Amino acid sequence: MEAAPIHSESFKLGFIGAGKMAESIARGVVQSGVLPPNRISTAINSNPNRGIAFQSFGVSLLPHNSDVVEDSDVVIFSVKPQVVKNVVLQLRPLLSKKKLLVSIAAGVKLKDLQEWAGHGRFIRVMPNTPSAVGEAASVMSMGGAATEEDGELVAKLFGSVGKIWRADEKLFDAITGLSGSGPSYIYLAIEALADGGVAAGLPRELALGLASQTVLGAASMAIKSGKHPGQLKDEVTSPGGTTIAGIHELEKGGFRGMLMNAVVAAAKRCQELSKS
Repeated sequence: MEAAPIHSESFKLGFIGAGKMAESIARGVVQSGVLPPNRISTAINSNPNRGIAFQSFGVSLLPHNSDVVEDSDVVIFSVKPQVVKNVVLQLRPLLSKKKLLVSIAAGVKLKDLQEWAGHGRFIRVMPNTPSAVGEAASVMSMGGAATEEDGELVAKLFGSVGKIWRADEKLFDAITGLSGSGPSYIYLAIEALADGGVAAGLPRELALGLASQTVLGAASMAIKSGKHPGQLKDEVTSPGGTTIAGIHELEKGGFRGMLMNAVVAAAKRCQELSKS
């Protein structure tokens, strides 16, 4: 059975796996108006609280994963990486080429997903946790039989919870090290900035609010201004001023090198896990 076009005005979306990431994506798709909730479904296999979360914004709950697949034109596998093989193999008889399959399972390669499903109409997406607040940095890679229209549809779905790029799958380990693990590096930085504020005499609540908003504002400037971050840094660094004194301390501590090392270490670990 050959791949057929999926009609954007009528297609149905199903989630196999009803965790927090699936909820964030589904919620973003609904809130952005990409799909009404009555065209989205999932099945709850264990925790009933997950069902309550999905039902709170109108998503349909079906009895079994097989019902979700049968009811859907686009199927997103959002289960843990260690179980995705068994889940895809169990559902394989229902995974015809008429259906566009998407995986957000970290570290699971397209060649394996396509082999388990029996066809290559698969797209792999690497989102990150800020999808929960509509600020995800996602990257997708196309399977062998996925069409350009399939890619545009997936870009629209994941674009509802942030920004999405397209890249060769060979870059996914590095992408995981940067955007997949990166939010945790920034949380550490926010916590450290707030601690610095407290050490300098600020109340904890004020210090944390200032640190969080400063990181948000700086990221927005980097995105919206179109300027290189080095140029933005120079624009607030006066000769002999306060900022250069702080930057000097960061450079003495190897701040940039540590962040670079963190990305490389996480990418290396992702590569190791994908081979195990």
